[in-house]
Amino acid sequence: MSDSELAGDLEGRAPSPKTSFWLRELPYLVVLGLTLIGVGLTTVSRAPPTGYWEFMALVMCVVTISTAWAETSGRNARLRLIVTQALHWTSFLVAMNLTLLPSVQRLLNPEATGVTALLLLALGALTAGINILSWQIAFIGVVLAVSVPLKAWLQQGAVVVVLGLIVALVGLAIVYSWHRGADRKDGAPLAGSERD
Repeated sequence: MSDSELAGDLEGRAPSPKTSFWLRELPYLVVLGLTLIGVGLTTVSRAPPTGYWEFMALVMCVVTISTAWAETSGRNARLRLIVTQALHWTSFLVAMNLTLLPSVQRLLNPEATGVTALLLLALGALTAGINILSWQIAFIGVVLAVSVPLKAWLQQGAVVVVLGLIVALVGLAIVYSWHRGADRKDGAPLAGSERD
């Protein structure tokens, strides 16, 4: 097989723009789904799911680093990215664990501890998204932040999860419409526009 045939074969296997878009967004969708599960756990459980939020802080650290990795060039810049994000998320883990100290637990009931962990993770995600200029990470932080007053206003877990899903779906619709608008500007034909 010649080089030109091989190149043509590889081009034929390249993912479509829609597929590559969803593959790029998959980590954020997974994190958003895990976030909504955590919101539901925080709402329905009597004990604060702090362990779950600690796990989510580690997941957010990895996703944040992987998001900025491709745009960071040079060994020193990548090392700085890893160190700054590790310190960023470690500080939020320390703050979460401070709420579990016995002296603090005398002031907070289990529900308040869960909401505090949720609020800390929201702040961590929002500031990380702003820091690396990633609207996806910042959006996850906003979803978490919106969940805090919803949990306080609505004590039924199913309602909070449904509202969180609605916020997530609205966000996905906005992202899809931006992506579709970019395709139109590039001159790509739309599926429904070929009937002329």
